[in-house]
Amino acid sequence: MPQGERRLAAIMFTDLVGFTALGQRDESLSLALVEEYRKLLRPIFTRHNGREVKSMGDGFLVEFSSALDAIRGAYEIQRAAREFNISASVERRLHIRVGVHLGDVIESQGDISGDAVNVASRIEPLAEDGGVCLTRPVYDLVQNRFELPLTSLGIKPLKNVSVPIEIYKVVMPWDEGGESPPTQLDRKRIAVLPLINISPEPSDEYFAIGLTEELIDRLSRLEGLKVIARTSIMKYKTKERKASEIGRELGVETLVDGSVRKVGNKVRVAVQLINAATEEQIWSSRYDRDLDDIFAVQSDIAENVAHALDLRILPLERGRVTGVPTKDPEAHILYLKGRHHWYARTEDGVAKAIKYFEEAVSRDPAFALAFVGLADCYSILGVFGFRRPSLVYPKARELALAALKLDDDLAEAHASMGEVLMHYYHDWSGAEQELERAIKLNPNYAQAHVWRSTWFAAHCLMEEAISEARLAEELDPLSVVVMNELSKDLYYARRYDDAIAQFRRSLEVEPDSAYLHKGLAETYAQKSMSEESIAEAEKAITISGNSIFILCAVGYVYAASGRRDKAERVLRELDRLSSEEFVPSFGRATIYAGLGEEQAALEWLEKAYDERAFLIWLKTDPIFDRLRGEEKFKTILQKMNLS
Repeated sequence: MPQGERRLAAIMFTDLVGFTALGQRDESLSLALVEEYRKLLRPIFTRHNGREVKSMGDGFLVEFSSALDAIRGAYEIQRAAREFNISASVERRLHIRVGVHLGDVIESQGDISGDAVNVASRIEPLAEDGGVCLTRPVYDLVQNRFELPLTSLGIKPLKNVSVPIEIYKVVMPWDEGGESPPTQLDRKRIAVLPLINISPEPSDEYFAIGLTEELIDRLSRLEGLKVIARTSIMKYKTKERKASEIGRELGVETLVDGSVRKVGNKVRVAVQLINAATEEQIWSSRYDRDLDDIFAVQSDIAENVAHALDLRILPLERGRVTGVPTKDPEAHILYLKGRHHWYARTEDGVAKAIKYFEEAVSRDPAFALAFVGLADCYSILGVFGFRRPSLVYPKARELALAALKLDDDLAEAHASMGEVLMHYYHDWSGAEQELERAIKLNPNYAQAHVWRSTWFAAHCLMEEAISEARLAEELDPLSVVVMNELSKDLYYARRYDDAIAQFRRSLEVEPDSAYLHKGLAETYAQKSMSEESIAEAEKAITISGNSIFILCAVGYVYAASGRRDKAERVLRELDRLSSEEFVPSFGRATIYAGLGEEQAALEWLEKAYDERAFLIWLKTDPIFDRLRGEEKFKTILQKMNLS
């Protein structure tokens, strides 16, 4: 590792409890114990890919490239010490405590330094004899992936650390006198796994996926259930996993699993309810029906799941669970195809989705969900800069309004309206009301929590934004959209180390996400980690296939890293592209801000306001911190109703 290079690492500190006092009483015994202690721990560091940086009397400073390796190594240390102590006399027992933190370190002559090292040294004394303490950044990376429960000790002030940090501890299997059972999950927190398509036609895959999504939707409307969202469960479509592994990864105890076979107008659905912890079947059934009866099948499955989990369906809920969104089976098929393409969130996918949703509406003009699908398509075109906002957001508002006129109790319609009012119209009060109504109608709708988080972030209410993003994460833990929202919220809160940890954790799930690499690049830029920032930005542009949205971020990273020539080259390329297609002005504003050309940045921000593109984070984005005292900047915030 080159001298002075900064990097992210998991840092472990260990020591022996009471060692100083023991040395004063019996020096020879204390030296013997240190020798046993070192012999015990060093092989464990190696097994978990740790690098012993140095030993300091009874302490070790160890570096790990993976937070999960560090926390598993910490647990093995305490397990090994416990086994050692069983056969040791009382005075020769090892009483070890361990602290683990994640953050930036700087290499210097084989040693490491930095705030992360300081924090790790401060949390280690908080661990009990035989215990392991860890910080929130470590917890964010290892939760649902580490085998033992982790419990919060609250936010703790640390000596010589300016900002209090939330501390967690590992709950050991032998805590509270004896081996404890595996972590008890909530049986009413469930996941509907992707139904397997066993139809003769592989092209009927969309039907199995659509049926899965609609089961999720119906179950999510039952009070008392926490239902994992579609984007997270679709990760298991092609993965072979045991039920217990899926349960642990998603934090659920109950799984719905099954298959679909569609032949002509006939459909067979086989479904079962499984206890993820024991892998035992709770309930199962098979349905052979006409395609026209598919809604009745969905309703029956939802009611049987509720019954098996001892849930009482209230009269209002029964209407939501048994309701029929359209009486036209073909319109329903078209809607499922539309959603299938919409989830890709690519320009081509959205174009195909619009086609299917429009056909669904043509067949059934009272099909509210199809109108929502169209509204979401036009919003995506604006959010990702595929089209000029003035051409798509008013259309999205019109379509969301049409959906609400057909069904004012449709959570998805209220959420879509809230997003449009926020992004384009800057109607913050109206957006807040719509998003709150959506969440009240369906607390399990993860996307509504994401947009609510965006609303808070736009107003610099970062604790509320992070809290809302974490609610979305509980419902959709493997979604790129959710992971990116939480990571960006930490970035906007200037919690850069936490943001880096969250981005890295997210990239372990979705390594090919251009948006996550882009966000990580921007975060590194705020910490002046130029090489890391440029590397991530260049990964993002390669993955995206030279997306304009990502190209703008690359230009900013070059500018912030002092690579003026490359930043100016990006500006020229954006100017060239703007003669052929829509290039949001916001991107050029960020590049000029990175170059320190404040007046040029303000001029492009004024153009961005006229376009209504990418501006809603203006009040909180650290890229523009140098401009906040400028009158032009304040005027833009006033016009956006954010002053």
